[in-house]
Amino acid sequence: MVDGSSSCRGRTRRVLARRLPAGRAGPGRAGAATGAGWRPAGGVAWLGNDRIVTRGTGMQTRTFGIMVAVAVLGTGVAQAQSALDEAVPRLSSNAPGALVVERILVKVNGDLMTQTDLEEAQIVALQNLPTRPQTDAELQRVMQELTPELFANTVDNMLLEQRGREMGFSLSDDQFDEIVDGIKVENDFDDEELVAALAQTEGMTMLTLREIMETQMLIAQVQNAEVRRSIVMTGTEAREYYDEHLDEFTTPATVTLREIVVATPEGTGPLATAGAERAAATAEAAHARVLAGEDFALVASEVSTAASKANGGQIGPINMTDLAEAVRARVEQLEVGDVGAVDQTAAGYQILKLEAMTPATPTEFEEIRASIVNSVAESREDKALNDYLAELREAAIIEWKDDALRQVYEAVVVARAATSGV
Repeated sequence: MVDGSSSCRGRTRRVLARRLPAGRAGPGRAGAATGAGWRPAGGVAWLGNDRIVTRGTGMQTRTFGIMVAVAVLGTGVAQAQSALDEAVPRLSSNAPGALVVERILVKVNGDLMTQTDLEEAQIVALQNLPTRPQTDAELQRVMQELTPELFANTVDNMLLEQRGREMGFSLSDDQFDEIVDGIKVENDFDDEELVAALAQTEGMTMLTLREIMETQMLIAQVQNAEVRRSIVMTGTEAREYYDEHLDEFTTPATVTLREIVVATPEGTGPLATAGAERAAATAEAAHARVLAGEDFALVASEVSTAASKANGGQIGPINMTDLAEAVRARVEQLEVGDVGAVDQTAAGYQILKLEAMTPATPTEFEEIRASIVNSVAESREDKALNDYLAELREAAIIEWKDDALRQVYEAVVVARAATSGV
């Protein structure tokens, strides 16, 4: 048998990311229509590594159950999927008293993460997507991308929450009252409407809301006390970063060009050769005309075979960095107003004129100093948090119920370390 606090914390993790409905509560804002899972009305007991839930009456089956079971831990972790599928019998009847054997995925210092925790995290992630998947195949692909990160986040948040409790952090009555008042103001709720809205959101109560808020606060306070307080950046460091990464803070040079293109025929043989010779002669004649002072735009309109002839051969303004390397090399030899030579390209013969240029312009340091500090601090914080979590993992007792789950978790940890520069 497992103590009740572990069960409460598991439920808190499952609904941690779920938000209250915006505006006043109303029918259809929660429950099956939004993918909310059913909440057992019967008793809860624990047997070995599985949680036994007595099914009560009037409950709904999960909207996403089938697809969640297909994509539990994504591509490349079929062993983990198989382990989960075999260990998670589902209800075959809606009769009161039916039993569900729920798989424990991992124990972290005695606290439990179950398959339900993972599935409900998946549902919340789906609901928070800007665009919902429209087909089963698309849903499966999305879940394969999201689930490993969701799985790792849940385990890491368990470690941070436990550390917060060790450090003596808690949510006071005054702090919770302030949070509740803020929710009521933001959603235009009175007390009864807030209770009703909570009930529509995973069957939550004020007690559940407090558990969620306390968990969020514990995690944030641990990060503030143990990670963020050590993240500093001096003005000198910010300036050095600016100088070393000046390209990142520089608006690229832009150019406005005009072109005359005379296409050459495709293929080989006498006809193609004759056509290429005529194209070369036409291009040279056009080049001579613009060098003699004729308006480049007018000549381009008459002679060019490129689509740009419709606006006098104009191209741009365009960033220099967006030009093809060969074209950029030719443009770099020109001053504004210059006309280049006749150059043979894959499309035919081309003449370029540099119509206008705006030089590259670095943003002043003082304008982006705060942005640099924030960006670098965030990067350092990612590394510091990864280091801190590594210490918590080292000290923790983590019991994996399947080795494939451990591999998924460790793969995410390694990927995070690589991106944060650890």
